[in-house]
Amino acid sequence: MAQTTQIAVLGAGPGGYAAAFYAADLGMQVTLIDEEKNPGGVCLYRGCIPSKALLHVAKVVDEATHASKWGVTYGAPSIDVNKLRAYKQGVVDKLTAGVGSVAKMRKVNFVQGRATLTGPKSLTVKTASGTEEIQFQHLILAVGSSPTKIPSLSLDSPRMMDSTSALELPDVPKSLLVVGGGYIGLELGTVYATLGSKVSVVEMTGGLLPGADRDLVQPLEKRLKALFASIMVNTKVVKVAEEKNGIRVTFEGDVAEKEQVFERVLVAIGRRPNSKVPGLEKTRVKVDAKGFIETDPQRRTAEPSIFAIGDVAGEPMLAHKASHEARVAVEAIAGHKAVFEPQAIPAVVFTDPEIAWCGLTEAQAKEQNLDVEVAKFPWGALSRAITVDRPEGLTKLVIEKSTGRVLGVGISGSGAGELIAEGVLAIEMGATAEDLKLVIHPHPTLSESVMESAEVFFGQSTHVFKPKKK
Repeated sequence: MAQTTQIAVLGAGPGGYAAAFYAADLGMQVTLIDEEKNPGGVCLYRGCIPSKALLHVAKVVDEATHASKWGVTYGAPSIDVNKLRAYKQGVVDKLTAGVGSVAKMRKVNFVQGRATLTGPKSLTVKTASGTEEIQFQHLILAVGSSPTKIPSLSLDSPRMMDSTSALELPDVPKSLLVVGGGYIGLELGTVYATLGSKVSVVEMTGGLLPGADRDLVQPLEKRLKALFASIMVNTKVVKVAEEKNGIRVTFEGDVAEKEQVFERVLVAIGRRPNSKVPGLEKTRVKVDAKGFIETDPQRRTAEPSIFAIGDVAGEPMLAHKASHEARVAVEAIAGHKAVFEPQAIPAVVFTDPEIAWCGLTEAQAKEQNLDVEVAKFPWGALSRAITVDRPEGLTKLVIEKSTGRVLGVGISGSGAGELIAEGVLAIEMGATAEDLKLVIHPHPTLSESVMESAEVFFGQSTHVFKPKKK
């Protein structure tokens, strides 16, 4: 006989399991479906978490090398790839098992298997022991995304990697080409370069991290030019071919050497939504030209009983965005007045230095012809940054001139990802530059840069002499 449930959630990533857990907290009967043995999704298994574990190791190695400037010298690091891989996997296993335990505590019915929709209120799940039929009142699609593939770069070779296989850390190749200068490519490129690979990056646009303000990218770009073998912008890969000793890559664009050979190639050109859900055609759910499932502000699809959240429901493809959409969808199902309308979704690039921003970027403000003023505070004038020998950072505020309201915050520097939350709160609360100026920040900390940026707006920064223009 078919199981019945109030809410079925397909996909157990940060959006899916957040939705299932919140619905259970509200007293609903919930069935969570995923192909993995525990909830976690791409983020925990093959994305955010394992990459950050490896980036932490890379930062430790880098800081050990950098310490010689302070009079503390270590020997050259010895990399045990097997032990490093085990550490990364241990982090993943601990977190996914923990989420699985929390699911049991909340009495969420977790079904491991592959689901196929059979209608707007039913689906089947192929499990290890057979096929289960589930009937639901509401369904939340949280099926995520997958690495983008380009036919011209498709080569059946273990030397070709995507973000998933790169995180498996098969080895530390002597040379590695990263195709794509976005956050995934730069994060993984940083890991491999620090571990000893000669890393080159190719980006078809005019600069790394397209979409981020250029002044935020500059400190990272300067550091990567020293870390990487080469950075090729305004250049694209037009052909790959396997040879005995590696992959021969043909380039087109602003690069002198049109053909180069690399031991491995990592393709990191973005992700695509997993909207080809089996049986989706048996519902009224609509998919747009980019492959995203169309939803309203409550994340309800064209099929009233079905909701969609996370990567499959639109950009930005970020785990924390999915988790918040999960709460909106569940509250809408529960009959609450809830819509997804954030003013600021933070984005963080976990390189070293980190880059983080929220709200409007400076470039977006210009595109929209908004009358704004940008207040910047250089970390070269920040005592805490100097004590940790990381003065290359920058904190800036995008401020509406007429009201002083903070529309955007950008931070480039060590720990930027931890600092950006204050910017998100400021924007969501409608804070002004004066509000940030008057908030007493602890000294000496990196967080003071937010306060001093606001002081720069008024021409009153203690540590930067920049009088306000009359």
